[in-house]
Amino acid sequence: MVIKIGVLDLQGDVSEHIRTFRYALDRMDCAGNATVTAVRQVREIPGLDALAIPGGESTTISRLIQKNGLYRPIQNFEGAIFATCAGMVLMATDVDDPRVQTLGLMDMTVIRNAFGRQKESFEADIEMNTLNSPFHAIFIRAPVVSRCGPSVVPVAVIDRGVVAVEDGLHMAFAFHPELGDDTRLHERFLDRIGI
Repeated sequence: MVIKIGVLDLQGDVSEHIRTFRYALDRMDCAGNATVTAVRQVREIPGLDALAIPGGESTTISRLIQKNGLYRPIQNFEGAIFATCAGMVLMATDVDDPRVQTLGLMDMTVIRNAFGRQKESFEADIEMNTLNSPFHAIFIRAPVVSRCGPSVVPVAVIDRGVVAVEDGLHMAFAFHPELGDDTRLHERFLDRIGI
């Protein structure tokens, strides 16, 4: 069976996620086992096994999810979700900005732009308890998780707070793993969904 992975194509790092997932599949020697495509419409969601919600601007993506009628289909999606930066904000049950209507798929509180404005963006090698060596993380106007519910497992913590979590098959990151050459987090997600 071919696994179908969609990347939510409303705003943000869509092509970067598609490229990185395809590269990860090649590295895993599983390119024939999955398809990776951009998704924009409600009718495209039910046929997916997994969905990526990319980084971008969380208030904009939240508005576009509503405008395109995607809120309930994503909220009711039974597959795995891989969320980065703005995607992490959208996955939360609570966020510090009332303009963002979250999906409430992970029981956590997220602070948007926790590190400041664009000029405070940074890169760092971070320890993750799911990897055996540090991951070079790119933080761009990044959020941070300030509270994790019982089912949400922190997998990377830095001095400002939790920056990577897992909950069942869902994974969410405050940083942008799709912008570097390290595919280990994409590979971990692919492995968890049975590739």
